Amino acid sequence: MLDRIALHQTRLHTPGLGLDAKGVALGAKGLVLLPSLDRLVAWLAVYTRDRSLEDLIPSLQMNLVRSKLGTREIAIEIAAESSDRMDRVADVARLVGGFTFTGTSRHFVQYRDAAGPFGYDAPELLATDARLALYHEQFTQLYDVDRPLELRTLLLRLMPQVDPRSEAETGVRWIVAEQGVGPALVHYFVRSRVDGEVTLGEWPSASAFDEGTTRRYVFRIPDLPARMRSLAHHTPGITAFVPAGPGIAVQVGHRHPVSLRACPVFDPNGIIFVRGGGAEPWALERVPPLGDLRAFARVEMRGEETRSISVATGANAPPAVRVALRLLPSHAPWRSVTASWIATDQLPLLRRLAYALPRATIDRTTIAVTNRGVILRSAAGIEAIPLGTFFVEVHPSLYVPAGFEVTPAVAPDVLHRALGSPEGRVMFLDAGGHAVGVAEEAFAPLATALLEAPSWEPAIAETIERTLEDAAIELRPGSLGLLPLSGAQPPIDVSAGANGDADGDADAGGE
Repeated sequence: MLDRIALHQTRLHTPGLGLDAKGVALGAKGLVLLPSLDRLVAWLAVYTRDRSLEDLIPSLQMNLVRSKLGTREIAIEIAAESSDRMDRVADVARLVGGFTFTGTSRHFVQYRDAAGPFGYDAPELLATDARLALYHEQFTQLYDVDRPLELRTLLLRLMPQVDPRSEAETGVRWIVAEQGVGPALVHYFVRSRVDGEVTLGEWPSASAFDEGTTRRYVFRIPDLPARMRSLAHHTPGITAFVPAGPGIAVQVGHRHPVSLRACPVFDPNGIIFVRGGGAEPWALERVPPLGDLRAFARVEMRGEETRSISVATGANAPPAVRVALRLLPSHAPWRSVTASWIATDQLPLLRRLAYALPRATIDRTTIAVTNRGVILRSAAGIEAIPLGTFFVEVHPSLYVPAGFEVTPAVAPDVLHRALGSPEGRVMFLDAGGHAVGVAEEAFAPLATALLEAPSWEPAIAETIERTLEDAAIELRPGSLGLLPLSGAQPPIDVSAGANGDADGDADAGGE
């Protein structure tokens, strides 16, 4: 029986077993026990489906182990660097019917699962000299190593499975042709203008009755045309292969049970051709130099009587081929609309629109006044002034109407040179293909040409010295006395005098 490890437990009985940062019991190694060879292949196939064995290969050891009862099983040992790695290994082992353990030397205890999230510890250890002592909740067993298993040898011994879908795959093809078929296949590829490389491989004789080595032509075709795949796949004496990883390829129409691309155990300087139907693989420890297919084409030479070489004494310039320039409507989106041509009859509308234009638009716009109207230019876009015909800038000195494209489709630099525009001249093409040139110095800032300044008249100002010549009023306080209002006169009734009141006048006179 095993003890479940509790959170923050520090004392463990299994040698070499410790706790990682997550509190999970973890030894220096991890071990996967599988009941049979087919379960080992299933574990490799599932593990390599979405991850590579590259990080496991430096510490990977596969052994055929034998228990005290005589049963043989498969043990996989890897370096348990972290609980994350062991979790992935344990999940795959649980899927294929295996058991996962962790330990350091020979004593391995069951790795954590749902029942024991922090792992297990063995309270009592067996005293044994066996190579492995495995402790599980369901059993405790001792194992000795029968013989090691090499991953590369195992992968090459596995027979590929039939998979017709590989015939439709595109990409690189390796083609191995028998010596009698190779030369004809070379010329067939050359005539069909198929790019590729070819070399000659040598293999030892399959039996003592064969004389010398066996030579075969090895082709590497980057992209075999679809019309030739049936020929390469089904012709006797020709075998096609699809690359399955660095240094290995699988016969077309078959699929290896394990993802060979995730098993970097093959020498990339050589090539191994895995054949279907139970046939032994063809291996080249070193790929011979590959030559271009066109270098092996048939060579034809002229006869001796045609050795003289004709030398041309002169040449005439070919006749000029010129077509008229046209502008056709285009459905492409407008880009770089930086100029507009405003006709003369639309100038009053431009003057009214000037009161609504923001200052930023006026500052970055230039204007040129011609006998055919007004031209506005703005490097940031002219759409803010919705007047006239918009023009697209295809060259710093060349504009075409928006919504049109130039045919024939030549580069803007070529079109600018063809128009023969002199230096400092801006060219505008109308919808009819006619060009109009405007001098660059004719463009002035819109801000300086837009505002009409009001008339003004000078105002005569007097000097400040003349204003200060008037005598200043001097105010002095005096005593009011006992009767301050004794000498005051009554106010005159102005309204009565204005109405012609005789009595009032008489009274005023009498006083």
